[in-house]
Amino acid sequence: MVEWTDAERSAIKTLWGKIDVAEIGPQALTRLMIVYPWTQRHFSSFGNISTNAAILGNEKVAEHGRTVMGGLDRAVQNLDDIKNAYTLLSQKHSEIIHVDPDNFRLLAECFSICVGIKFGPKVFNANVQEAWQKFLAVVVNALGRQYH
Repeated sequence: MVEWTDAERSAIKTLWGKIDVAEIGPQALTRLMIVYPWTQRHFSSFGNISTNAAILGNEKVAEHGRTVMGGLDRAVQNLDDIKNAYTLLSQKHSEIIHVDPDNFRLLAECFSICVGIKFGPKVFNANVQEAWQKFLAVVVNALGRQYH
């Protein structure tokens, strides 16, 4: 179980309250698929994702980005029990979809980049980033739990 300080809880929840999931989710997933093209293999049902422009304009990519943000919302709402909150999602990704668990870490990096670009250092300062990175590390670990 992860221990959160009051400052970390506040930083995570405050930042989360500022994030537009309809904006950041699609941006992060798009960035993942462009920067790490091997991750595209899990999205073959999304239609044309053969070029950067196709990925950027693909509504299924954007929709799934928003869906992923719903998963992050579940983690924010369950800070004290993220692993159990993600049990079924972890099973689905490991047993059905067969996602390389390192892809979760790559997507977390993309989330941080998109959030950093959006809010800049006044909002996404080092203290907030520290709490956010810890949060995402816990999420990544919980998603990869069924692989262990």
